[in-house]
Amino acid sequence: MKPARPDRPPPGEHPPEGLDLPDGYPIAGYRTGGFLGAGAWGSVHAAEGPDGTPAAVKILAAARFSPGQRRTVARMARSEQRFSRLADHPHLIRTLAVVTVEDPDHPGLDGAVALVMERAARSLQDVLTDARPGTAVPGAERILAEVCAGLTHMHRVGWVHGDLKPANILLMPDGTAKIADFGLTAELEGTHAYAPPLGSPDHVPPEWWSQRAGARGVAVRPSADIWAFGVIAHQLLTGGLHPFLGATARARSLAAQAYARGAAPLRTDEALPLRWRAVVTTCLAPRREERARTDLAALVARATARPARGRRAAVRAGAGLLAGVLAVLAALALTTGAPEPAGPSRHRAPPRLRGAIPADSDVPVAYRGMIEVAARRCPEPEVTPVLLAAMLKAESGFDPNAARPETGEYGIAMWTPAVFEAWAKAATHPGPKSYLDPGDAIDAMGNYVCWLDQQLKHAGFTRDLPALVTAAYRTSDKTVTAAGGVPERVRPHVEQVLRHLSDYGG
Repeated sequence: MKPARPDRPPPGEHPPEGLDLPDGYPIAGYRTGGFLGAGAWGSVHAAEGPDGTPAAVKILAAARFSPGQRRTVARMARSEQRFSRLADHPHLIRTLAVVTVEDPDHPGLDGAVALVMERAARSLQDVLTDARPGTAVPGAERILAEVCAGLTHMHRVGWVHGDLKPANILLMPDGTAKIADFGLTAELEGTHAYAPPLGSPDHVPPEWWSQRAGARGVAVRPSADIWAFGVIAHQLLTGGLHPFLGATARARSLAAQAYARGAAPLRTDEALPLRWRAVVTTCLAPRREERARTDLAALVARATARPARGRRAAVRAGAGLLAGVLAVLAALALTTGAPEPAGPSRHRAPPRLRGAIPADSDVPVAYRGMIEVAARRCPEPEVTPVLLAAMLKAESGFDPNAARPETGEYGIAMWTPAVFEAWAKAATHPGPKSYLDPGDAIDAMGNYVCWLDQQLKHAGFTRDLPALVTAAYRTSDKTVTAAGGVPERVRPHVEQVLRHLSDYGG
């Protein structure tokens, strides 16, 4: 397997190099504690107020930035501070203080902008990382209703968030959802506002990519937040699945742009509840003018509404009447010998997921859940659990200690260490990862196989994709493209995978 260039790696699990923040360091009357996380612009640390009140401190270290970036950071901090003063709401994280650190004795801190905020328990991104694809996360509808309330309040008081995404939605210790990170939040001037040309590629609307940045930034509108809400709703209600196909954020953004041009349909996942489809499809309207007319609060209220008491009573009365009729008919059947009326249909087990691993297969039980999750995270229909299982069987016979030292390939998915490192960065859990750990190896394999499938489709292949993906996993997508199909040298291996796939019912 030749290495391919994945998305930019997620933030590190350690403070940025050069940031010297001693435990107990005082900032705006708060004392900092342990490191919580890092992003593109800074790091977040736990803190406590004078009375022990928990807080979080975001450090935007000036020493790490160019002069232009420092101006952007200062603008973002001012926006966050101003917004927090003007738009207080129970579903918006409060910024408690914004200060510039002046401390020449700590060069990594001197000149840094520090924002003190409410401290949350975790982010929605953390929740989605742990989610099972195809299954709504616990409390999904409540979370969406709370996010909608916060977002609607922002729009009503004249602000646009500009960077709504799972990482910027925080869950408090009691589970309450609050929107956070207002660095790109901008105040409306009529129909739009201006913000730096920044954002998360797979949560910004299609028109974002065609806008030109002027001296004041790019124009942002509430319709951009509506689009992001639609993406997040789909993710929460389907266990993290994105509504647009793509193994990387950039690929998903390209799929969204193709949809907006009318070159591809919107394909929501079958796991999305029916009552939420109108919410998601309306929020993801291809033209911003359509989204601008959306009453998000009304949409979400309809999706989360429960039957009125009177309606429930009528349903119960109707059920009672039906039961009485059935009882009379049953009695008549006993006395006349007439056939019994058909009762309620028997409960049927839900249909097996597309490409699910058969219960009687030889796939080890310990790995089935890992394989199912890795496959379900890919939106491409060819990347099924049975395809990954067939590939793993051909690669290693499901042996986590398999090794081919002559080619430098190891573990259940036969990764070469360098290629694994590239694709493990997109894995679903933080921290160190190993190609010898079956969970890590299978997770990374799902990402890589999904990406290969998409690359081959972009190259024009539409048939025999399981075989072509298998060949690309053994060689590369470029090798398969150059050969116009399965290269002869890997054909025996591909045929072996296809036999296993057939055995598994794929």
